[in-house]
Amino acid sequence: MQNKNTYAKLSEFGRELLNKKSLPEGLPHISKYVKNVIGADRCSIFIYDHDKKELWTTLADKVEKIVIPSNKGIVGHTLEARKPVIANDVYSNPYFLSEIDTETGYQTKNIVTAPIFNSKREIIGIMELLNKDAGFNNEDVKFMIFFSHYVSGFLELINLYAEQDR
Repeated sequence: MQNKNTYAKLSEFGRELLNKKSLPEGLPHISKYVKNVIGADRCSIFIYDHDKKELWTTLADKVEKIVIPSNKGIVGHTLEARKPVIANDVYSNPYFLSEIDTETGYQTKNIVTAPIFNSKREIIGIMELLNKDAGFNNEDVKFMIFFSHYVSGFLELINLYAEQDR
């Protein structure tokens, strides 16, 4: 995964991300890039609303919006554990929320998540990838940790701008 071309593509991705001025602009860009690198079918970036104790995403491919309590699901478990989670057989994972598959009509087979920390080491979001043909592995987790750090500045700035606008 790590070759000269990978770093060139990451650099190009970063330059393009700098031109995005909102979550609706930036999240699809982030999602597309990480899905391509890891080979996942879908990506969701859940934003953590500390006040409401919720995780929400408007970026769940082909789904309008998903909102879940911050203590539920694999993303909630990721938030609580403060570390990545791999679940290559989601239906045997006690944290998996199968009702989201029922609601969306999408069948999840495997998931990998990683927390996104701000500059104060507070979790501001969770990156979640779904359905990689061969299942997720530790190399995927390493890249997601790196990539989460890489995009956290963008998410932190956009959230700061949004708060100032309110």
